[in-house]
Amino acid sequence: MNRENKRKSFEKGYYKTHACHDSFTCKVCDRLVTPEAAGSDHRNHCPNCLCSLHVDIEPGDRAADCGGIMDPVAVWVRKNGEWAIIHRCRRCGALSSNRVAADDNPMKLMSIAMKPRARRRFRSSASRK
Repeated sequence: MNRENKRKSFEKGYYKTHACHDSFTCKVCDRLVTPEAAGSDHRNHCPNCLCSLHVDIEPGDRAADCGGIMDPVAVWVRKNGEWAIIHRCRRCGALSSNRVAADDNPMKLMSIAMKPRARRRFRSSASRK
């Protein structure tokens, strides 16, 4: 193991200040994910299924001990017009927000964005009578 790899594995918060150029295999869809087409220096979710892993408490700190799979549950638009994905951890229920990457699956993004429109409206017990 070279010196830089040791720093990555032992130094907390390494990825807050350094770009991540590591490829990984998605735990949900088994697709190889490379950071080159992401449009940023920090690839943190699969561009195919949009799932992530619960490894950070603050972006890049790798301080979360959970390690659960984080499912995309919603999208929202930031003040600057940039889209972000809301992920929920299957194991602990934690929520986090991740920027949409340039190579993310547009059909999956739109299906997540349209979920609230497809669900039935909530009816109160008073309106049922």
